[in-house]
Amino acid sequence: MKIISWNVNGIRSIISKGFYNFVEENDPDIVCLQEIKANEDQVELSLDNYPCRMWNSAEKKGYSGTAIFSKIEPVSFSLGIDKEEHDHEGRVISVEYDCFYLVNVYVPNSQRGLERLDYRSKKWDVDFLKYLKRLEKKKPVIFCGDLNVAHTEIDLANPKSNVRNAGFTVEERSGFDNIVEAGFVDTFRMFESGGGHYTWWSYMGRAREKNVGWRIDYFCVSGSFKERVKKSYILPQVMGSDHAPVVIEI
Repeated sequence: MKIISWNVNGIRSIISKGFYNFVEENDPDIVCLQEIKANEDQVELSLDNYPCRMWNSAEKKGYSGTAIFSKIEPVSFSLGIDKEEHDHEGRVISVEYDCFYLVNVYVPNSQRGLERLDYRSKKWDVDFLKYLKRLEKKKPVIFCGDLNVAHTEIDLANPKSNVRNAGFTVEERSGFDNIVEAGFVDTFRMFESGGGHYTWWSYMGRAREKNVGWRIDYFCVSGSFKERVKKSYILPQVMGSDHAPVVIEI
């Protein structure tokens, strides 16, 4: 089984930039998208091979949102994490399959000036991890998406100059530490220990061309599931968004 996760920075935008060709060429069983910035009724989707489609759009128009398109009929699915303060921005879809839960997440950005850092680190990160552990009591969990944090110094090109910038604060990185300590595995690091591998690049200063980026998009799995992970990798050559797709094969 192949699952692809991609922050598309607008689903309507990515459709006009070769999204259907990308899906056809890579032929994933499941596609998880973040930052779709649209409601389902605003998108005329041409993905006949993916009859199971789940959307979680933000209440605010043109903002945030997640979607999952699957060839495989799920046992069930749900939107959000059952916490009112978190669930109006369309950030989580959970899908139950026979052998695991798949959670697609677009984690809140702490924003310039770290305006949302307290919310992100003290509320969201805590409640999201509790939610994952609740699911895990029933079945192993795969979760993927834009986690808006570079976990370690090798996960971004310029760590020293970004220590107090959103995505690389001590608080956000500690939130990822907590995920690891809770037993979840960053699958990319099962196969690649070196630096220089990124999933997001600023549109400024030819950052992508120079590979001055951040690795902030992930596939993580329950520790009990890691032996079933055969590959985990990034597709940095795929254009259309400021993020690259990430892939897991199980």
